Amino acid sequence: MIPGFEAIVEQRIKKAQKQGAFEKLPGSGRPLEFDDANVPNELRLSHKILKNAGFLPPEIELRKKISRTQDLMDTLDHGSPEKPKLQKKLNYLLTRLDTVRGTCTGTALVRDQYRNNIIKTFSKKPSSNK
Repeated sequence: MIPGFEAIVEQRIKKAQKQGAFEKLPGSGRPLEFDDANVPNELRLSHKILKNAGFLPPEIELRKKISRTQDLMDTLDHGSPEKPKLQKKLNYLLTRLDTVRGTCTGTALVRDQYRNNIIKTFSKKPSSNK
């Protein structure tokens, strides 16, 4: 921070406290409500900073797209020709979400196969050169 700036901030906060600016605020006396309850505590501040700057983590962005697609599907009639297209899009978005989270079955399978191949490669006994 800029030298001396902290003192000015502290002075203004104390002045506001004396004037009662922090009394009767909305939500006073209640616990804070976090927008992203699924975000771990250690990442909340960085997520908030990114959100305020107009950036969202990929998982949150995908969840928004999924929600919008589901809402759009709910507005369509059962026999609408657009419904299968939206269902494909929804399935794609859900798969991407699983991939981002690392919970996709395919991703886990590929990762396990890769790990097993590495173990096999390094556990082979070296051939003796004669």
